[in-house]
Amino acid sequence: MSETDKSTQNTADKYYVERCLDGHPDDFRYLVRRYQAVLLAHLAGKLGSKDKAEEAAQESFVRAYFKMDKLQKPDLFYSWLLGIADNIAKEHQRSEQIRRQREIVRSFSQQAPQPEFSQDFALEAAISELAEPYRKMILLRYYGRHSCNKIAEQLDMPLGTVTKTLSRAYAMLRSSLQQTERSHAPSSPDAGRSRGEVYEV
Repeated sequence: MSETDKSTQNTADKYYVERCLDGHPDDFRYLVRRYQAVLLAHLAGKLGSKDKAEEAAQESFVRAYFKMDKLQKPDLFYSWLLGIADNIAKEHQRSEQIRRQREIVRSFSQQAPQPEFSQDFALEAAISELAEPYRKMILLRYYGRHSCNKIAEQLDMPLGTVTKTLSRAYAMLRSSLQQTERSHAPSSPDAGRSRGEVYEV
């Protein structure tokens, strides 16, 4: 494109931008027609998909329309529009990356053995009431199935501290569950046992 053509294009862009800002929003369609194909090609190269490019292009024009009053140089509308499109493309790429990461984590979660919960959640309720250091270890040991050595490594503390903390946590859980047993009579002889089955160190 020659300098003369570029200057003519910039002048036209400025005219339509100023028309939109001056109470003629319908004139924005001329800017859409002028740059729609260019923007689609630009975004398709970044996003690798026609459908994603069309979605991003539409969003780019919408943002440009509502932010037009912030455009300091109306004759540079094209460069400004490309900047908006680049930001939207980055947002789409980040969203896609997060979606893929979630799918990976979800697939791992589906493959992992599901934790066993007590039928009436009395045990989980008791665990939730523990102070954080005790609760953290109980969750790793009881539901995460981590060994004491693994917990010590993960929490960066001596093995002896882990075993002592777990012992105290078990004692607190037993006391809490016994209080629950006394206030709520079990519906069957085995009900109380299912709540209190926490394996120790």
